Amino acid sequence: MLDTDFFRRWMSATAAAVDREADRLTELDAAIGDADHGMNMRRGFNAVCEVLEKEEPATPGAVLTSAGRQLISTVGGASGPLYGTLLRRTGKALGDDAEVTVGQLAAALGTGVAAVAQLGGARAGDKTMLDALLPAVEVLESSFGEAGDAALAGALATVPLRAHKGRASYLGERSIGHQDPGAASAALLVGALAEAGEPGGEGAA
Repeated sequence: MLDTDFFRRWMSATAAAVDREADRLTELDAAIGDADHGMNMRRGFNAVCEVLEKEEPATPGAVLTSAGRQLISTVGGASGPLYGTLLRRTGKALGDDAEVTVGQLAAALGTGVAAVAQLGGARAGDKTMLDALLPAVEVLESSFGEAGDAALAGALATVPLRAHKGRASYLGERSIGHQDPGAASAALLVGALAEAGEPGGEGAA
């Protein structure tokens, strides 16, 4: 079972991963975007950690709902609404349970990913964060590690794609040959699940 502390560790692990990789995310974004994705994501997840420490949400769902709300208010561009929607909708789908199963998390994250797809009007293959999230959700219930690997593979697979959504889509053919920065950061979010599970062993599901 996954408790509130697990979800707090997940957000902390994500913040640490984003902080480590912020420069790389910005480099990716410089090629096909506004060159601010790393900075924006770092600011957003640092703010998430601060608010979770201050508010101390009592349930897994509340942790993600609070995190999503904070991302919407602090992250610029499209990333704030997209990541905020992902976490808020996932949190709402988890409800008020004090502990949730890996299966419940997988289903809830699927709900969050569907909300992101609806908000951005994107689908698999459009060279967006969905290319990392969709394959991760499919295997999440089997293993957090497998989900992280699937998300990373999905992010890398955006390199040869032409962007059909977001700012990168304005580049047309010139978007080909570059990894999507949103997919890269989404892979960090999913990869952090395995790290979150290490202290208590929950991530070995």
